[in-house]
Amino acid sequence: MSKVVKTAIGVAAAAAVLAAAWFGFGKKAPEAPKYLTANVDRGTIVQVVGTTGTLTALTTVKVGSQVSGIVATLHADFNDRVRRGQILATLDPTPFEAAVNQTRAQLERARVGALDAQAKYRRQQALYDAGLSSEDQLESARAFFHQAQAQVSELEAALERAETNLRYSVIRAPIDGVVVSRDYDVGQTVAASFQAPTLFTIAEDLTRMQLTCDVDEADIGQVRVGQPVTFNVDTFPEKEFTGRVAQVRLSPKTANNVVTYPVMVDVDNPDLTLLPGMTAEVRIEVARVENALRVPSAALRFRPEILGLKVTREEGSGAGARSPDGGFPRSDSPGRRRDAAVEVYVSGDDPAAPLRPVRLAPGITDGRFIEIKDGPLSGGERVVVGVATAQSGEAGGLAGMTPMGRRPR
Repeated sequence: MSKVVKTAIGVAAAAAVLAAAWFGFGKKAPEAPKYLTANVDRGTIVQVVGTTGTLTALTTVKVGSQVSGIVATLHADFNDRVRRGQILATLDPTPFEAAVNQTRAQLERARVGALDAQAKYRRQQALYDAGLSSEDQLESARAFFHQAQAQVSELEAALERAETNLRYSVIRAPIDGVVVSRDYDVGQTVAASFQAPTLFTIAEDLTRMQLTCDVDEADIGQVRVGQPVTFNVDTFPEKEFTGRVAQVRLSPKTANNVVTYPVMVDVDNPDLTLLPGMTAEVRIEVARVENALRVPSAALRFRPEILGLKVTREEGSGAGARSPDGGFPRSDSPGRRRDAAVEVYVSGDDPAAPLRPVRLAPGITDGRFIEIKDGPLSGGERVVVGVATAQSGEAGGLAGMTPMGRRPR
């Protein structure tokens, strides 16, 4: 064997030894995962139903006109405070006054005619009693007299109608309140042929308002009269307003196959901060538990099997009080979850040890925390909410599974 061949074989053998040493000794063992954990503690949990609504005055009256005519004068404008009976506007009274005068003249003529018919009837009655007139002449005189009386009554009604129309030409405020809308100007024609046109809109009292919101059919069963409500409006995003549910109306609305129910909320507005028409982000408090044993919602979303992590499942582990059918008890209280038992995972002192699942019966939730109604946890334990990664560090973990500020173990 030549010297060159021997050298090549020696180099190949050395490379094989180095490769074996690299794969056998140089490769590091996988590190144990670093879990992000959170404490099981006690606190207040408030479950709310969220929706949007529109603010309106508690009582709003649309003031219209029952007669047609031209607007002659305006005595109220936007934002004016008005009193009941105060004149808001007047229509041109000329045609209404002419109708009154014409009807009054016709009535006077009819009354004179009725007096003449009455006199003729009396003369015919006297002649008939003396045998100088026929019964047919007497009946004709009586009918003419009654016809004249009916015409007088008809014209009296027409005069009353004309005088009423003249009064209607003066538009007055029906309630005390604030003018929030004016739809006509001087010189415009008001046509009231088929329906009364709206001239003004008056809000009775803006210190007490109403919030109208639509609640989805999936949540309406939790809403009750008297429940507290908090809401925000866009113009005051940092200020929180309060109210109470006043009415749940049984008149469903359907839009794009979504069924909602109107919920009316009474709101106090003593400083007139809120204005009609504002849109509000509404939160209806449907359930509250003080000093509740709670666990972060992220702990229920953590699934170690998806990440290939080891889980130790022992027979009967996490068993709490059971109902006769073998499941955890369910709550019938409004706003409480009716789900079956859920699982959270607890890590031991050894980071390399498999996770231990714990079964819990959940109660209400506020989105961040879930009430523990039943289960082996009593407070102080640390449950896993995510896994720290090299890219995300301590504040990382699975997206959507780790609340801010939790530290890994």
